[in-house]
Amino acid sequence: MVNVFIPKESRAGETRVAATPETVKKMVKAGLAVGVGAGAGAGAWIADDAFAAAGATIAADPAAARAAADVVLQVGPGTPEEARQLKAGAVLIGLLAPHQNPEVVRALAAGRVSAFAMELVPRISRAQVMDALSSQASIAGYKAVLIAAVRLGKYFPLLMTAAGTIPPARVVIMGAGVAGLQAVATARRLGAVVEVSDIREVVKEQVESLGGKFIPLPEREGGGEGEGGYAREMSEEFLRQQRAIVAERVAQADVVICTALVPGKKAPLLLSREMVEAMRPGSVIVDLAVSQGGNCELSQADEEVLHRGVLILGPSNLPAQTMATDASQLYARNVWALLESLIRDGEVVVDLDDEVVAGALLTHAGEIRHAPTRALVEGEQSS
Repeated sequence: MVNVFIPKESRAGETRVAATPETVKKMVKAGLAVGVGAGAGAGAWIADDAFAAAGATIAADPAAARAAADVVLQVGPGTPEEARQLKAGAVLIGLLAPHQNPEVVRALAAGRVSAFAMELVPRISRAQVMDALSSQASIAGYKAVLIAAVRLGKYFPLLMTAAGTIPPARVVIMGAGVAGLQAVATARRLGAVVEVSDIREVVKEQVESLGGKFIPLPEREGGGEGEGGYAREMSEEFLRQQRAIVAERVAQADVVICTALVPGKKAPLLLSREMVEAMRPGSVIVDLAVSQGGNCELSQADEEVLHRGVLILGPSNLPAQTMATDASQLYARNVWALLESLIRDGEVVVDLDDEVVAGALLTHAGEIRHAPTRALVEGEQSS
C-alpha cells in the first residue's frame, strides 16, 4: 500500500495545508494510507480530529513519517534537511519555487526523489484542475483589492449624497494574469474605475469584459506572451516606454495593485520611485510581486512603507496570510488531481511520456529534469 504523508508546514507564516478531510477521503478511497502531521491543519482551522475522521493517521513524529512515506504532499518547498529525510524513490508534490531554492533542489536530486513542482504544471486543458498558481493567485488578487479599499481614506464607488457627489476611486492594476483579472473584477464590484497595464495585447478583451480599461502599449518586439500564456521577459527599453505610458495613469490613481510576474525570473520593475512620488498623498499601493523582488521600487516584503504620503504594502503570501481555509481547500484539490493522475492499479507511476508529468517533474532518478533550474543549479556550483 502506498503511504502518503502531509506534514505541518515548516516555513514561518505558512498557514496552508496540502490536504483537507475532503481530499483525504478521496485518497483513502483510492487505497492509499494517509498520515497527517499533528497540527498540520491548525492554521487553516482544520483539527486533527477532522483528518482522523476522514481516515488519516495523525503522525506525532513528522521526521519519521516523512522518511517512511512513499508520497509527501506539502505547500512550500520545505528545507534542505526535510528534503534529505525523504527516501530514494519517494514522490514529493508541492509549490517548490525551484529558482529560489537551489539547495533544496540539489538535495532532492541527490536523494533520487521524484519531485513535482506545482508551479511547473503545464497550462493545458486537462491540467486546469491542477493549476495551483491560478487558484492561489485568484485569492491574492481578490484580497489585495479588499486590503487597499480598507486602507484607502475614501469610497471606492461613486456616491451621490445630499452633501454632494463623491467621485469613484481610480484603480490601476499592473498585470492581467489570474491575480490581476480577479483584482479587476473585485475593484469593479466595489464601484471603482479600473485601468490595467499588461505587456500582452491578448488580455485586452478579458480586461474589457470585466469592465476595466486596457492601457495602450508601446511598440514591442514579438508580442508579450511567453510559454504557457504567461508574460515573457521584455527588454529594458520596452519596460521604460511602458512605464512612461503608465506613469500618467498612476499619477491620477488612488490605488495601484501590482501583480506582474515572469515565471522563474525577477519581477519586472514597473513602478519607480519617481512614479510613486507623483501620486497623491493618501494613495495606496499593494505589491503582490514582492516575493520575487516586487514591481514597485519601494516595496518591502511584509512591511508597510509610507513614502511622501503614499502607503506601500508588500504582502508576500496573501493566501496564507489572509484566507488559509479556502486557499488550503483549493490547493489540496489541485494536489490531489496531480497525485490521482499518477496512480495506476494502486501504485504511483511516474510516466515520463505523459505531458503533465514530464512538465511538472523537477527532479527524478538523481537528475534535475527542469532545464532552467538545472542551469541555475549548475551555474551556482561552478561559480
